[in-house]
Amino acid sequence: MPSRAQDSDSFGGRVKRYARIGAATGGLAAHYAGSRIFGLRLDREDHAAELKAALGRLKGPLMKVAQIMATVPDALPEEYMRELIQLQANAPSMGWPFVKRRMSAELGPDWWAKFRHFDHTASAAASLGQVHRATALNGRKLACKLQYPDMTAVVEADLRQLKVAFNLFKLYDRAIDAGNIHAELGERLREELDYRREARHMALYRHLLRDEADIHVPETVARLSTSRLLTMKWLEGRPLLDLRDDAASRRNRVAVNMFRAWYVPFYGYGVIHGDPHLGNYSARGDGSVNLFDFGCMRVFAPKFVQGVIDLYYGLRDGDRERAVFAYETWGFENLDRDVLDVLNIWARFVYAPLMEDRARPMEETNAVIYGAQTAERVHRELRRLGGVKPPREFVLMDRAAIGLGSVFLHLRAEVNWHRLFHGLIADFDVAALAKRQQRALARAKLPPP
Repeated sequence: MPSRAQDSDSFGGRVKRYARIGAATGGLAAHYAGSRIFGLRLDREDHAAELKAALGRLKGPLMKVAQIMATVPDALPEEYMRELIQLQANAPSMGWPFVKRRMSAELGPDWWAKFRHFDHTASAAASLGQVHRATALNGRKLACKLQYPDMTAVVEADLRQLKVAFNLFKLYDRAIDAGNIHAELGERLREELDYRREARHMALYRHLLRDEADIHVPETVARLSTSRLLTMKWLEGRPLLDLRDDAASRRNRVAVNMFRAWYVPFYGYGVIHGDPHLGNYSARGDGSVNLFDFGCMRVFAPKFVQGVIDLYYGLRDGDRERAVFAYETWGFENLDRDVLDVLNIWARFVYAPLMEDRARPMEETNAVIYGAQTAERVHRELRRLGGVKPPREFVLMDRAAIGLGSVFLHLRAEVNWHRLFHGLIADFDVAALAKRQQRALARAKLPPP
């Protein structure tokens, strides 16, 4: 078991975290401010590299923010995009002395004897932990995901800072009340720290996707796993960014498989993978995909899924009453006509690829520049109307939709999204979903929504 000192939410741990954040970002911020105020030259390539290094050392939620930003094509200048995208699965890793201490804490001082081989160098490093390739005693290829020390204190410190930032922002901009956003992010991040829970998430997804031959979920190795160490079968694949120059047929097949990987569980069971950044999946030579990192997962009440479908039909048919019912089902309150019209601006942007029965590229209506303009328009109008408080459930649903859209933009996929969507909702029945969800969650020993 991990030591209390390593994973406790201690006051000292939080103070150290604040100091690291200040040291890592203060100089960069001053440098950037100097370039803006005094006209000093800012080398964007050097600044981007320094920013990536600083965020990579910090780990935790702040690094996740950079990962999300790097997921959206053209959201940042090319120099920043090129550097930050390496944080997806190539962040700075902790060294071998750290690994030995952590592995000993998780599996005991003789941990090395439980493997035939264990790589000294991490194959991937991310925000909460790093992955090492290993070989089991029976020759099976493994991936060992090892959590960094003090991550409970790190997460709590970052969440406190995020709450302060939200409260300050609210003083001069009331377009979005971020209270529910902070609560949702906090609960999901705390869940991500429990690797035993993530193992149950993985078992759930293997069950939900059992009939999808082109989607692969790793199998866990329970005897080599703890709450801070997750050992699983190694899955070979290529990063999705490496597919940009592949044949269109392969890129489209990967896109279809990614769509089904996210939305078969959602429309069939009310479950969604909440972290669609580029480090969490890879593609095989046949166009099938591997899914990784199941720490951030959301289970929705069946009526929420019904609301997603109702809003689609409300937008398609110009049915305002059905759209209002959908938003209220999600938890939006006090929707007058003007606020509804503004929310529908964003909804039409998100739903646009599903509206026409034809193959089409994602960027036809969901290009990044248009998306930024739409978001700015929605924000400006909500601020004028007094603001809105998004319900908690909306946070990961919106993140998944935008994150997946960015993947399809990277792949330059041209797919009939309308038929994919209608194939999943054609026989939708909210009562049947509730029964399937209940059985699936019980099977994985997970609580209901």
